Amino acid sequence: MIKSEKKVYRQSLVSRLFIGGSLILVLAACASAPLPPTQELQAAELAISSAERERVADHAPQDLKQAHDKLSAARVAVQEEDMVLAMQLAHESRVSAELASAKAAEMKAKAVNDEMRQSITVLEQEIMRNTGARQ
Repeated sequence: MIKSEKKVYRQSLVSRLFIGGSLILVLAACASAPLPPTQELQAAELAISSAERERVADHAPQDLKQAHDKLSAARVAVQEEDMVLAMQLAHESRVSAELASAKAAEMKAKAVNDEMRQSITVLEQEIMRNTGARQ
């Protein structure tokens, strides 16, 4: 009978250790859940705000809309606790907003360049008329 009591004690000890180890693993898994990508979300919001102040929607509305859509999707991913997806979408949102700003800046620069070329052409014509009248 003593041998069977030792056997039961060992089985009880093994099962307790197994349950305790499992509990520790579960707690460790819960503790290591990724945190929300707060900085990435804020960076995306800042890039979108900056683009809106620059009136990017006049020049690159699709890119700005895409930035808004991805930021909204990132917020949904945070609510669903999919932090990896949330971080990726927040990053893509920021990049889309920055792309919209860059496209708008390019279009504005082209407009200024075209205006300067027209002014140069007008000045060249004036010079030609004035030098032709003096001869």
